[in-house]
Amino acid sequence: MALRADVSIGTVSKYLNTPLRVAPGTKKRIAKAIRDLGYVRNEAARQLRAGASKTLAFVALELNNPFFGDVAEAMERRAAENGLYLFIVSSNGDPEREGRYIEMFVQQRVYGVILASGMTRQRELDTLSTRRIPTVLVDAYGPSDRFSSTSVNDFLGAERAVTHLIEQGCRSIAFVGGEIQIHQISERLRGARAAVAAHSGVALEVLPTSERSVQAGLAVGEQLLSRPRKLWPDGIFAANDSLAMGVMQAISSGSDVRIPEDIALVGYDDIDFASTAAVPLSTVRRPREVFGRSAVDLVKDQAESSEALPVRSIVIQPELIVRASSQRT
Repeated sequence: MALRADVSIGTVSKYLNTPLRVAPGTKKRIAKAIRDLGYVRNEAARQLRAGASKTLAFVALELNNPFFGDVAEAMERRAAENGLYLFIVSSNGDPEREGRYIEMFVQQRVYGVILASGMTRQRELDTLSTRRIPTVLVDAYGPSDRFSSTSVNDFLGAERAVTHLIEQGCRSIAFVGGEIQIHQISERLRGARAAVAAHSGVALEVLPTSERSVQAGLAVGEQLLSRPRKLWPDGIFAANDSLAMGVMQAISSGSDVRIPEDIALVGYDDIDFASTAAVPLSTVRRPREVFGRSAVDLVKDQAESSEALPVRSIVIQPELIVRASSQRT
């Protein structure tokens, strides 16, 4: 490039890093050489040499769930406000896959890592801690002695959801959830069980799924409706809104099944589709904007502090949003 522009290598470097120090005529020659040669600056390599990456990595549990997409959008806006670039990946509930991503982040010496999968293994957490990579846990863990976190009280959210179903007269309740080993799912199941245990004459059936998608919810709903009617649950609590939407689709396809009169339904997350469904969905709201912005702020505080900061755990209280899918009285 320097040869093409008839300048020294040092002048090209100055143009790329401090263009105000380069004469206008020289700028034009270098810019033309860049266009002619199709040069694209390797920003990642430059940042590695400088030891100052501007890449913030976000590991979501899944990206087909609109909740995580909304959280990522909030993170991206906050990251951009601070001159950072957000790199988004999904573990899809696979610890091995997440481990490979974290290894890559460590090698790339990213600015920081935000983990929201609920699947991170101890060895990856140890690696991030040992390498002193600013790391924040989102919606996945309780208080930690090593990592700051921002989360919602999933136990309380689920307890409120199932208590609401019981108050609407439900006595046979099905919990439709994803893999129980995922922290968020296990906490919601624990909350559901606590609500049932506090009321006599109420039974809880657990129906785990291999995914947390609309399709998985549809399959569970069809399975439930294939039973004799006397074995149907009269209330369903789904571990997220995507599952609840699938269940609702299955129930709505039955001409003689009514929501909520025959089966009351509550989801979790309060995604945008929840309020606009054919039968507006009752759900537990998690503040997506708060999750996204606070996680980026916590990483930034760690990355830019000259000394070790105390661990901060931000626990947000959930809000039950009651709509037509469960409101009987």
